[in-house]
Amino acid sequence: MSTLEKVVVHPLVLLSVVDHYNRIDKVSSQKRVVGCLLGSMSKGVLDVSNSFAVPFDEDDKDSDVYFLDHDYLESMYNMFKKVNAKEKVVGWYHTGPKLHPNDIKINELIRNYCPNSVLVIINAKPKDIGLPTDAYIAVEEVHDDGTPTTRTFDHVKSEIGAEEAEEVGVEHLLRDIKDMTTGTLSQNLTTQVAALKSLSSKLRDISVYLGQVSEAKLPINHPIIYQLQDVFNLLPNLNIPEVAKAFTVKTNDQNLVMYTASIIRAVIALHSLINNKTTNRAAEKDIGVKPKVEVEKDEKEEKDNKEDSNKRETKI
Repeated sequence: MSTLEKVVVHPLVLLSVVDHYNRIDKVSSQKRVVGCLLGSMSKGVLDVSNSFAVPFDEDDKDSDVYFLDHDYLESMYNMFKKVNAKEKVVGWYHTGPKLHPNDIKINELIRNYCPNSVLVIINAKPKDIGLPTDAYIAVEEVHDDGTPTTRTFDHVKSEIGAEEAEEVGVEHLLRDIKDMTTGTLSQNLTTQVAALKSLSSKLRDISVYLGQVSEAKLPINHPIIYQLQDVFNLLPNLNIPEVAKAFTVKTNDQNLVMYTASIIRAVIALHSLINNKTTNRAAEKDIGVKPKVEVEKDEKEEKDNKEDSNKRETKI
């Protein structure tokens, strides 16, 4: 089997997990739910295309006390296999939102059905902006002091992916949520704001991690330090006057385009308003309806004529 490089979670799995969590949350005080993941592996990419819930319960105070219904899992998998034989058991999920002490033990149980079991934590109630999924695979951890190896989880890259049919379904679900009256510019700005908030959250996590490493609360992980060094090396040096000037000019150009577009939009709206009034006035003339100003003028003349006639009758 090839080395796992990435886990792709389909929208159907996300919807199924959220539905599972909401149903259990209404009738139980259980903090997380557990289920089985189905999919296939190809060229280092694990495609998680389906899932089903599994009855699960645990003791909040004692992580060694938990229950996972094996018979239910086997029965459900046999029924799914009759529908689509290509989908195999590839791992399991829970709604976390973090790793639990007994996850390694549960993972060992799932390995009876899938030797290379993958754990995907799906946050059913995300508070931060970003992907609600985190994927892990169990690996052997070698200790420097010569003690026996232990199994631990290693993080794997994950993303949300969909086939064409799923994309159409998701678009139908989001049709009532998205505001179709907004323009592309506002949508791009909203996306950029969300991306910046996500970036800020990641930077805070990096800062906390480096702080704990410097205080010797966490061991030094050299691959992580190397990746952070690569990120810092890719950052532009804003202390160079030419680079700062280039950023300023680019920002001013973008603001000028936005300002000009807003003025044009306002002018077009006023022009449409004038055209609408002109069209309505022409339509009223065509059907013989006098404009409001002319109607008021005729009423005033009629009133004056009536007063003059009353005055003449009084004199007579």
